[in-house]
Amino acid sequence: MVKPICKDVMFLSKKAEIATAEDIHIAEDLLDTLKAHREGCVGMAANMIGINKAIIVVSMGLFDVAMLNPKIVKRLKPYEAEEGCLSLTGTRKCQRYDEIEVEWQDMNFNRQRSKYTGWIAEIIQHEIDHLNGVVI
Repeated sequence: MVKPICKDVMFLSKKAEIATAEDIHIAEDLLDTLKAHREGCVGMAANMIGINKAIIVVSMGLFDVAMLNPKIVKRLKPYEAEEGCLSLTGTRKCQRYDEIEVEWQDMNFNRQRSKYTGWIAEIIQHEIDHLNGVVI
């Protein structure tokens, strides 16, 4: 189900709670909401739809991926980026890494570990910042 976008900075500043199997519907709602905003959005975190759970979705080109309880475990090649967000007005400068490795759980709660580079890596970092209450 497509959900409205949360713009409450105080809510967005909270650290996300661990996602459980009972939260799968949140990932499905995030995927639906990302699809509805495809023209101006490439990733979302659960707090962007008003739910404080550690779930993100990322557009990876031909498909979208839901990541539950993602954690970046390796970062290489820092650079400065400027990013916007559906939940906030304008853009902000931030530090990102061109190469990252992420541990996460898929929609079946199977553990995954994947490496990402470039644009996809930047999207994942932005969404994980949301989970940590970092407002960028």
